[in-house]
Amino acid sequence: KMKRELQKAKEKLAEQEFKVSKGGAVTVTVLGNKVVKAVEIDADAFDKDNQDMVQDMIVMAVNEAMEKIEEALEEINERITGQPGGMGF
Repeated sequence: KMKRELQKAKEKLAEQEFKVSKGGAVTVTVLGNKVVKAVEIDADAFDKDNQDMVQDMIVMAVNEAMEKIEEALEEINERITGQPGGMGF
């Protein structure tokens, strides 16, 4: 039963959206299954002088979204199994 409950929670997580914005110039949306759904870049950020900064913000936003997904997964595992990291399901 615990394994079924864990699987159902992970399926729900896969559909959840994690949105991270950096500097107001970049917003990244990543699904709980770690698929990047959208990258939005503010029109003001398209200046050639901002290219490196915008690229860095995209990387930071994607990495932060991935961290949030991992935290949500750990929370699911702990809530269902009662143990940090789950029980290896």
